[in-house]
Amino acid sequence: MGAAVQNNPDILLITSDAALAANRHGGRAKCLQRLVRLDLPVPRTVALSFQAVKRIAAGQMPDIAQVDAQFGEEALLCVRPSSEDPDWGGPGAVLNIGMNDAQYRCLSERLGPGAAAALYSRFVQAYATHVARLDPDVFDGDPVESPKGLQRMLRAYEDEADEPFPQSRSDQLRGVLRSMARAWEGTSARLLRQAKGAPADAGLGLVVQEMIPGLGQGECGSGVLQLADPVTGLPQITGRYLSQSQGREALGAGAAAIYLEKDPRGPSLEELAPEAFEALKRDAALMRRRLREEMQVEFVIQNGEVHILDGVRVPRSPRAAVRIAVRLAEDGIIPPEEAVMRVDAHSVSELLHRQVAPDAAREVLATGIGASPGAATGRIVFSAAAAQASAARGEACILVRRETAPEDVRGMHAAAGVLTEKGGMTSHAAVIGRGLGLPCIVGASELTFNTRDKMLRTPAGRILRESDVITIDGSTGEILAGEPEMLEAALDDAFQTLMGWADTCRDIGVRANADTPADARTAHNFDAEGIGLCRTEHMFFEPGRLTVMREMIFADSSSGRAEVLARLLPMQRDDFIQLFKIMEGRPVCIRLFDPPLHEFLPATRSGQRELAEALDLPVSDVTRRIEAMAEYNPMLGLRGVRLGVTVPEIYEMQARAIFEATLESGAAGAPIVPEIMIPLVSAKREVELIKGRIDSVAATVRAQRGRDFTYRLGVMVETPRAALRAAEIAPNVAFLSFGTNDLTQMTYGLSRDDAGRFMSDYVNKGVFAEDPFHVLDIDGVGELLKLGAERGRAAHPGLTVSICGEHGGNPESIAFCREAGFDYVSCSPFRVPVARLAAAQLAIAEKIGVGPAKIP
Repeated sequence: MGAAVQNNPDILLITSDAALAANRHGGRAKCLQRLVRLDLPVPRTVALSFQAVKRIAAGQMPDIAQVDAQFGEEALLCVRPSSEDPDWGGPGAVLNIGMNDAQYRCLSERLGPGAAAALYSRFVQAYATHVARLDPDVFDGDPVESPKGLQRMLRAYEDEADEPFPQSRSDQLRGVLRSMARAWEGTSARLLRQAKGAPADAGLGLVVQEMIPGLGQGECGSGVLQLADPVTGLPQITGRYLSQSQGREALGAGAAAIYLEKDPRGPSLEELAPEAFEALKRDAALMRRRLREEMQVEFVIQNGEVHILDGVRVPRSPRAAVRIAVRLAEDGIIPPEEAVMRVDAHSVSELLHRQVAPDAAREVLATGIGASPGAATGRIVFSAAAAQASAARGEACILVRRETAPEDVRGMHAAAGVLTEKGGMTSHAAVIGRGLGLPCIVGASELTFNTRDKMLRTPAGRILRESDVITIDGSTGEILAGEPEMLEAALDDAFQTLMGWADTCRDIGVRANADTPADARTAHNFDAEGIGLCRTEHMFFEPGRLTVMREMIFADSSSGRAEVLARLLPMQRDDFIQLFKIMEGRPVCIRLFDPPLHEFLPATRSGQRELAEALDLPVSDVTRRIEAMAEYNPMLGLRGVRLGVTVPEIYEMQARAIFEATLESGAAGAPIVPEIMIPLVSAKREVELIKGRIDSVAATVRAQRGRDFTYRLGVMVETPRAALRAAEIAPNVAFLSFGTNDLTQMTYGLSRDDAGRFMSDYVNKGVFAEDPFHVLDIDGVGELLKLGAERGRAAHPGLTVSICGEHGGNPESIAFCREAGFDYVSCSPFRVPVARLAAAQLAIAEKIGVGPAKIP
């Protein structure tokens, strides 16, 4: 019968040379074969292929007698799922198949009536619920693991099913296999595994294994053991053991399990059964070395003898994943390149921030869009001023706004986290939050925001008021009540080692978007190769500069504007000097002033009165001027290069500040070569006009200072027309940097601040595969990037091409940029490590022939 099984590819006895494959029989079956090859004590096991299980679900049963014949007549069996990827899950295991009246009598003599009744009762309950589909409430309630309880359960089964409990092991096995196969094909199971990344047609294998009871007169029980802590990744024996138990009962809530190693907190397996404990350690170490992975060992002890039931990859937090991968490489078990490939690039950002502890209790009040990773706890405040006051008192706070504006940046600096009703992945709050490394949730439309009365209402009707304590999880988008347990950021030696290996492998540059000296220091600490985008407008919102900026807006003439801007010049110059010094000679790309001027003007009546007082003007004049500057659609109005053309004094002041800072910063060391970027260009003539003025300022500074310097002028490609007409623009500049936030917005005709309200519906209904503000749209926006890069380089072969939108930190988007031949990507400082790791994985994947999109 064994030979017959081995000649059937759909039903294979797991031996060292059986023709098993993970893509035909599943990961569990393949792992069990590897354990068999290591001569570990694995019970006899038969693997059923994906095709066999698919036929079972369709009603075509295999030769069950052939499967059943592989095991002794008195053996009990269990059936476990074996999907291609263990993370895809599968139906729950069913234990003790083969228990019947005769087995009960036999085991009562050998193990005792209590143990035999426990085995039989557990199987009856599982079979009734999962196979016969009977009401589970009938079989719950009082403990039944006794001879009398067993009899009550068997009578209940007969009453509910209108037939006695099946006594044939083959019949029982047939029912279990059919039930598990159909469960995998169910709609809920399919949607659940697809949410975990499984393809729609993912197959399921099943393994039928001889049971080791784990109950009896001697030392019997079951448990799990692993050699690494799943949270920290540090070498540590962890796990639990429970006497007189089966499967994973030791890990159940309330189980009276004991420790594995000696522990002052309680009894341990090491003390109870030292020989079994030593055997388990040896087996786990062998599995780690030969399987090249930290493995969790599922074991059972029967009368002091160890049996290995299964080995699965140790579940791990992101910080543990890094440490485990690095330790395996440092121990010579895997090469450094493989260690780099084993860490999920998306999860790296979690290491840079505090996180809610994995086992912490979570009371979820509502959910929004997790726009900036990390978790923060604080008291609710509803204004930037209140956030600053809270910070002055030393109290952590969460800034709650309908949506944030530039004047809220001061409050965001003071807050521990930000929560907004509106917005998406590239809204103001999201972009600034990621730049500051500030946990942020946007688009929390489940909450009712009443900022006037300073209160929030949850979907369940709970009222949250100012000073109430909440926690926001910017990784998951959950708003939590109170203060759950937290894990601190983990930038340890293992992380630095992994990133060093990554940098030796990647072949595309990674810069950071940094607007302030604090941002630049963060970028430098994360080993960014330079600053790819410095948004200078954020420098003007500081209280000491805002009034001067408003005075410039109200000036009536060019000379009046220049006179006011001369007071801002030394402030801007100092800003750039700090950036140049912090970056220590690395390139710094400074974007000239971009936003519409109305953003600097107060919107409230009280703010307008204060401005009138500061400028010594009537309130009516101030109100009239603000109304005259209003635009129907300011983000498509007088901003960016259009301001530079119509109000040239701003760009002239900024250019002078950059050049003077260049000379002062370069005086003590290597010369600085600043990069100046013109925003929102759509025509060649715009570039020519601004270039002429900047060149003129450069000549003036050279003449005044008596020293020479060089600079690079470039364009931020944010309009579809700029991408399409890149061949005309490129000869006038040294670089093109694609601002994919606005380019996506203009290509789709979507407001990036409002799209969050409906984007999840669009993705769920298949309109878009992903949120295009989160993952670069390769087909539409990507085509514009390719056209722009190709046409620009054809007209200017030495042209540098990059992206500086938030897509620059997204691994899937980096894959596109690398394939398209971009020189570098630029992203928020806290996404720099993600980009560095993703870029390295892409290069390694291409080198080993996996393909550029295949990142673990």
